[in-house]
Order: sequence, then C-alpha cells, then structure tokens
Amino acid sequence: MEPIVLVGMMGAGKTTIGKALAARHGLSFVDADEALEARTGVPIPLIFELEGEAGFRDREARLLDELLAKEDLVIATGGGAVTRAENRLRFKRRGVVVYLEAPLEVLWERLQYDRTRPLLQVPDPKARLQALLAERDPWYREVADLIVPTRDGRLSAVVQTLEEALVAYGVPLPATSA
Repeated sequence: MEPIVLVGMMGAGKTTIGKALAARHGLSFVDADEALEARTGVPIPLIFELEGEAGFRDREARLLDELLAKEDLVIATGGGAVTRAENRLRFKRRGVVVYLEAPLEVLWERLQYDRTRPLLQVPDPKARLQALLAERDPWYREVADLIVPTRDGRLSAVVQTLEEALVAYGVPLPATSA
C-alpha cells in the first residue's frame, strides 16, 4: 500500500490523527517534523534560526522524498511542505493525499498558546496564521485526493471519517486492531 500522506495547517491534527490511524491498522507512522529533528539532532526552531525557512524546506524535501518511497506508512507532513512544487508533485505521484481541513478559528484555538511554531513568533500570530492558511489552502486542495474536516475535535470521530473516506477511495486498509 502506498503511503497515506496527511497535509494541512499546523494545528489541524495531522500527528494525532495519523498516529491513531496507523495504530488502528498496524501501519507505521512518521511525523516528518519529528523525523527531521531526530535526523539533525536539533529542534525545528533552531533549524529555522540557523538556516532560515529555505534551509529547513530543503531538508524537509529530502526527507519526504525518502519517506514516500516506503509502503504501509502514514506520514504527517509539516504544514508548509506543500509550499514546494517538488513536494506537491511527489505527494500526488507517490501517495494517497488527505487534506485535514480546519477553519481559522479552530486552528487559532488549538495554537494560540503554542510557542514552538517558528512561523507564529510574530507580533500578531493570529493574522499570520490567517495569511498562511489563505496562502496554503489552494495547495492543500491541489494535492488532495481526499478532504477530511477536523473541526469536530473528537479524535475517534475524525479517524472514523478518515477511514471511511480512504476505503471509499479504494485504499486497502488492514483490519482494525482496536
């Protein structure tokens, strides 16, 4: 089975939902940001500080290329992975892409106290989040095979909706383990 690639804004639930989906079906799970931190030995904010966003995106693109070569894997991408055309092309060619969609107010509710997001360390983080969503939403939609809303907030309900969408799309999910 080709990888299931979760895209969407920071705060949409990619990691939480991805872990739950993978666990229920005996699939491997990788959070691309966590994998990049493990590979470099430093946190993402430090990569941004030392190399800028471009340096971070270069590292991210190389990692995603490796991950997309694997099977039976759920990948939670970083929110900005879609900003690179090469990543969007890879996602479409080598994975089943799911846009985990959440409106601005839900994202803000989840992120307003999070100080670990480099792109939100600005004087008006909500305005920045709104601008990022406006910029990235068309790219998420462009690459998405499926769009699953995450505004509900109940993990079990969102995972069930995601499973139903994947099965309807033709993804052969292994039997659930829970």
